[in-house]
Amino acid sequence: MSQLMAKEIPADIREEVSSMESLLEQALNHSARLGNSATKVSVAGQQGLAVNVRLGEVETLEYTKDRGVSVTVYRGFQSGSASSGDLRAESLADCVARATDIARFTEEDRCNGLPDQARLAGDSPDLDLWHPSDLDAAVAIERALACETAGREVSERITNSEGSSVSLVRGVTVSGNSLGFSGVQYGTRYSQSCVLIAGENDTMQRDFWYDAVRCLGDLETAEETGRKAGRRTLARLGARAVPTTKVPVLFAPQIARGLIGHFIGAISGGALYRKRSFLQDSLGQRLFPAFVNLLERPQLPRGPASAAFDQEGVLTEQRAVVEDGRVNNYVLNSYSARRLGMQTTGNAGGVRNLLLQPGTSDRQALLREMGTGLLVDEVMGQGVNPVTGDYSRGAAGFWVENGEIRFPVQEVTIAGNLKQMYRDIVAVGNDLDLRGNIQCGSILVREMTLAGE
Repeated sequence: MSQLMAKEIPADIREEVSSMESLLEQALNHSARLGNSATKVSVAGQQGLAVNVRLGEVETLEYTKDRGVSVTVYRGFQSGSASSGDLRAESLADCVARATDIARFTEEDRCNGLPDQARLAGDSPDLDLWHPSDLDAAVAIERALACETAGREVSERITNSEGSSVSLVRGVTVSGNSLGFSGVQYGTRYSQSCVLIAGENDTMQRDFWYDAVRCLGDLETAEETGRKAGRRTLARLGARAVPTTKVPVLFAPQIARGLIGHFIGAISGGALYRKRSFLQDSLGQRLFPAFVNLLERPQLPRGPASAAFDQEGVLTEQRAVVEDGRVNNYVLNSYSARRLGMQTTGNAGGVRNLLLQPGTSDRQALLREMGTGLLVDEVMGQGVNPVTGDYSRGAAGFWVENGEIRFPVQEVTIAGNLKQMYRDIVAVGNDLDLRGNIQCGSILVREMTLAGE
């Protein structure tokens, strides 16, 4: 169970957790009575508030409160899963029965089953993820209005808005299985965003900014988010295409994380055992320059994706996914690990808080190192082939000459192959973007094909 001090959890939440633990126990007992050999259960509850405003008016105000249960049962090497949003006793029993019926009709797979008991988490540390606040609807509306107003006031050329939003979510998940594992995870999340439109000479451009954190006190001011959205939107005015060429490409942090995401997808168990990955058999290979290190920190305090255990109850641990440019670990749950003849890495549900070790160069230093090329801060389309690694996406950003931004760029395509792009990483910036599960700075790639005019 979590070591989060009881005094920090309101009485109504403690009561809800107790009820969820009772539901978990009921589901496990019912599954055992049906003759299943193993069972895992997750009961989740979440409530939230979301506000959207546009042009100074409230467009939507939404409260949410959801609870649900998911059950996976094993009959030997057969498995079945079911879920329900109805938590009455009879519905819970029916959910377990449905999962059992599904298992009876599935083929045996010797890789099915719960994790090894020795890998399951024990007492969970307090990861500082629970920060409830008094952000009610009136305060959220005021914050969203302030965000949009600050953005629109950046310039008279900002002529329209797609709106500003503020949201908060708090949730609790109780997980357990028939091996005796039981764990509770608490979490809060606050976010705000603003999307603006600017016009000039019969052309229009849009851009946005956002922030997302665990604790309301860590959220940047509403005005700051709005002004960043305004400045980014203005910077796009006058965007044009450039001639087709081959140039260095600097990926801004919020886009660079996508390059890391493609890498993680390629070394994930599902892609590997199905042999649908361009990084098949890459364990131990040097795919990146030696200065590239990628660290997973699943128990990072206040981390956006922190968890003491994965979706199977396996203990999460800090590990180097890439070390000195070499693939040090795959990303595996128990099933994919068995398919590959390996051990789970505690990644059921994905990776958590990946950090690309930052370099020493800031944005301006990276631009100077690039010289002439393209700074990309938006990509479009789904032109990434996970089997071959071929990469081709629409892009927008800024043309750079002699290390200085000259003008905004739009309607171009950047293309290459991810394997080559990883080898061609010239530098990693120190301008870390900490808002997401993948945290990294800018990434400079030596050369890509730019298709333009």
